[in-house]
Amino acid sequence: MNGVLVIDKPPGLTSHDVVNRVRRVLGQQAVGHLGTLDPSATGVLPLVLGSLTRLAQFYNASEKSYEGIIRFGLATDTYDAEGQPEGQAQPILFTFDELREVAAQFRGIIEQIPPPFSAKKIQGVPAYKLARKKKGVQLKPVRVEIKEFEVNSFRGQRAGFRARVASGTYMRSLAHDIGHQLGCGAHLESLRRTSVAEFTLDEARTLREIDAVTERALIAELFVHPRKLLPQFPSVTANEEIAAKMRSGRSVNLPEFSGASHVKVFYGQRQLIGIATRVAGTLFHPKIVLASEVAAPS
Repeated sequence: MNGVLVIDKPPGLTSHDVVNRVRRVLGQQAVGHLGTLDPSATGVLPLVLGSLTRLAQFYNASEKSYEGIIRFGLATDTYDAEGQPEGQAQPILFTFDELREVAAQFRGIIEQIPPPFSAKKIQGVPAYKLARKKKGVQLKPVRVEIKEFEVNSFRGQRAGFRARVASGTYMRSLAHDIGHQLGCGAHLESLRRTSVAEFTLDEARTLREIDAVTERALIAELFVHPRKLLPQFPSVTANEEIAAKMRSGRSVNLPEFSGASHVKVFYGQRQLIGIATRVAGTLFHPKIVLASEVAAPS
């Protein structure tokens, strides 16, 4: 079974927990995800199944959108609500306008230090393993891009926000750093991912919906339509000759796409045969082949 399934991840599960659950429901091992969510976070978790797991390479740098709550006055060791408090609670002495002014300083390309409880590796060891053992964790700052960041509410100790960020950005670090700059500490109280690349909450399915499917074949009706995948690449519907060449890993001539770097090659409306990369002029070579044989066009 090949496809992309967008899950609305509930709190309390790791991304790998979700993958394992879908594997059990489908009886299929070839399931992966496109971007980890912390256990306490919810929202968009795209899963790739079957041969489409090979599409993951095109989503490594995917843009992501979030909405969430930052709680001010208390920092934690994990930078979120799951961690232990660091120090005493501090009073909130700033206004909504002052908060917005500080938030604006974090837009654009910035240097950000990942949380000590993260998967970033220190000499080959994940930082969170060292942090759990109370060993010193000193991660180097990394360059990230925060494309949009708007604080849209502020009441008491809590501020609501919306954000759109490049891959590699830690929202927990963003909350922590804003609290540090305001002098009162802060942590990320809740987080919901609203999109990953082209995948949004509108097409997300709950795990309960997946569990409720009584026939394995009906799962395919919950998949994202393959024509919606990788919208930055143009699509071509292959004839028999082009489809056969793609499946055997041979180059194909696509004169109408001379300006494109990659092309999605379909047979019929739904069968994605593969992704072809332009070699020169109008000649394209299969970068990945997703269908070893072609079914009747649909």
